[in-house]
Amino acid sequence: MAFNSNNPFLSNKRFSPTSVAAKSDNPHQARIIDYGNEMTLSGTINKTLILFLLLTATAMITWWMSFNGINPMLPTIGGAIVGLILVVVAAFKPQLSPYLAPGYALFEGLFIGGISAIFEAMYPGIVIQAVGATFVTFMVCLGLYKFKIVKVTEQFKSVVMAATLAIATYYLISWLFSMFTSFTPVHYGNSMMSIGISVFVIVIAALNLFLDFDRIEEGVQQKMPKFMEWYGAMGLMVTLVWLYIEFLRLLSKLNSKN
Repeated sequence: MAFNSNNPFLSNKRFSPTSVAAKSDNPHQARIIDYGNEMTLSGTINKTLILFLLLTATAMITWWMSFNGINPMLPTIGGAIVGLILVVVAAFKPQLSPYLAPGYALFEGLFIGGISAIFEAMYPGIVIQAVGATFVTFMVCLGLYKFKIVKVTEQFKSVVMAATLAIATYYLISWLFSMFTSFTPVHYGNSMMSIGISVFVIVIAALNLFLDFDRIEEGVQQKMPKFMEWYGAMGLMVTLVWLYIEFLRLLSKLNSKN
């Protein structure tokens, strides 16, 4: 199964004053309209927590279904599809993020709960390990960014974005080949090559967190409108979901070797 690894939310274009006033001939007028209703760091953090709680709540639904004899595949697949659609819509219409972000969290939660239950049934205890690994990675990256141990330079951004695009392209091509041919992608199975690829993808996903932190901070400094708090929170959740899924994949490969 391939997972989209690209995060379109936190692009420099979206987090720029010109993008907010894109439909106005007078950018100064747009800034005046948004004055007093600006994006803040605390607001973005609060909205990220809200999205996390919503995702967790709906994840429990498909999780409960899986372990109570109810087939969760329909809500799991449906949640993944609707979540992806909401991501795409929000990428082009960030002003709708106050409505799209909660919807994304709710539907993505259905997917996360279902896929987590599948892995848990195969390898008991794997979900708590993946959750712990994701949380620790997030906190480490946040600390490294906060104390300026890792600095997000333009070169850093270019390398991470290029690697992310390469991973997304590889996953897409591998998925298409596996769908229509007997080709087995290299990252399938539990070979050392497959495990190495998973480790590399996790590293790139973690590096994307630095981009998320940096671009959210830029949005706050540029005094972007309030709806960008939802947009930034949604983008951060996309990265965290990707990171969690990749930890599940890696841990499943390691467990299958035992």
